[in-house]
Amino acid sequence: MKLFTRFSVLMLTLCLALPTMAMSLSEAKNALDSAKSQGLVGETPTGYLAAVSSDKKAQEIVTAINDARREAYKEIAEKHGISVTKVETVAGQKAVEKTPPGQYILVNDQWVRK
Repeated sequence: MKLFTRFSVLMLTLCLALPTMAMSLSEAKNALDSAKSQGLVGETPTGYLAAVSSDKKAQEIVTAINDARREAYKEIAEKHGISVTKVETVAGQKAVEKTPPGQYILVNDQWVRK
């Protein structure tokens, strides 16, 4: 019984700690330029980032930034009375256009250095 109690406490502690282990939006923003120039993260035509590699930090950056983008796109769509999909598409086009040479963009489901 003691072992079960200790295990339960350990599991509860881990579950409560997981949200604090996630990368904050501020941390993700600070790491984004570096991740893009290292080829770990790229822009997609859907308006969101994607990890070019299976790097864990890259995925954390992508998740944090995409969550913030998703919320911003919803607000813009509501404000202008248009669909979120339309906002995502326009944002994706702009992001791909603004991507500097040497960084990755997704073209026809393939990563390409611009």
